[in-house]
Amino acid sequence: MYGKDSDGIGRPVLVDSSGKLITTSNLADAAVKGRLFSVANQAAVNTTAALATTWTGLGVGNPSTSGKNYVFHEFAWTIEEADDDSGAVGLMIATVGDMAQAVTPRCARYGYATTVALTDDGATPGTPILVRLCGSFYQAANSVVNTVGPHTYRIDGSIVIPPGYALLSYTGVATTGKLLFHYLWEEIDV
Repeated sequence: MYGKDSDGIGRPVLVDSSGKLITTSNLADAAVKGRLFSVANQAAVNTTAALATTWTGLGVGNPSTSGKNYVFHEFAWTIEEADDDSGAVGLMIATVGDMAQAVTPRCARYGYATTVALTDDGATPGTPILVRLCGSFYQAANSVVNTVGPHTYRIDGSIVIPPGYALLSYTGVATTGKLLFHYLWEEIDV
């Protein structure tokens, strides 16, 4: 029972300046303190295929002057309308490029804090790099085959975007007005 793999034995812990235990996923604390934000498309969007630099979908850009790291906790997608599109869904990292705040982000503590995040549904970022495959979508004409959704991909803090970079949605094929996306992230001082 007391081997190197036993719970609570010989593992370091992190505490804040008051001695409170820091956990890896304390979203309620981040929300109360005004550090947790989300954004979602308000209507289904077009997406570009693969690693296009003239990109559409949904992305979160971190301005080079933000002074924050964006720690991502969640990404989700769903199909809004049937067609013959099928493809992979993932996440790409790129430099911010000409991203703007075209889709309104919200603080999880509503009315409390604002963000300078660039939340866009179409831009020309730097050359993107695919960093995660999160799932796929499959449809047949006039029938949405993939009916369970939204599909939520837990990131749990394992992607951190520093100032000057963006996290962008990826689809393996171009789609026309079919998909909705969502992100949940925390902003932490650099």
